[in-house]
Amino acid sequence: MLEIIIYSAIIGIIGGGCIAAGAARMFHAPEIQSMGAFRTLGELNACNGDPIAHFSFGLGFFFSSAASAVAAGSLSQDVLHRIVPNWSAAALLVKNKKVEETLHNPRKMMVAGAIVGGVLVVFLNTLSSIIPEKLSLIASEVLTPATTWLLNPVMPAIFWLAAIDAGKSTGLWGSILGGISALVTGNAVPGIVLGILIGKSAEENGYKSKVVQILIAIVVVMFIAIAYFRGFFDQFML
Repeated sequence: MLEIIIYSAIIGIIGGGCIAAGAARMFHAPEIQSMGAFRTLGELNACNGDPIAHFSFGLGFFFSSAASAVAAGSLSQDVLHRIVPNWSAAALLVKNKKVEETLHNPRKMMVAGAIVGGVLVVFLNTLSSIIPEKLSLIASEVLTPATTWLLNPVMPAIFWLAAIDAGKSTGLWGSILGGISALVTGNAVPGIVLGILIGKSAEENGYKSKVVQILIAIVVVMFIAIAYFRGFFDQFML
């Protein structure tokens, strides 16, 4: 047990600190090279700097991650991609609600992420190690389907509504790319997030902006490449 705690603390501190700092750096692109996932950026923005929203969002994935740890004995990607960044942001925003000084600060986010990651990974791994095998089987059969429902279609629906609420152009791009992403990858969220980025950029800078044109070109090439390597075109022609 002591060995699990020590290793978990090391992994959680290093991983949590790096992930949280990387998420904060994304707010400074392109002046500073970003380090993070588009979905993490979109989810952090969706909470609008509200500590309760950040905590609640992470809490929803905490239960599903705990179920995954108990059932499968492994940590889901949501631990670092969703829970750590949002709980780190919530911890910083409680005292100071200026996102420029908290959520957008890589150094403060790294410290908060290291603390949250260390505690979180230790708790989940310890929980997984002490759960009897029979309870683990129950969790796998009952809680895992619930997690699947949360990720698809609940999460795509939430992001799609957010895109529509952000404006006509953003809603249009979110709907189109979300539909394409659902067909190609089976998950609409990445496409909707990219649609929000393109739509907002187009609303602020116009379609003649080189940044918008380059972003559209990158997204088009990316989806074509993903579709090709996943064999989408072959299946579509059948």
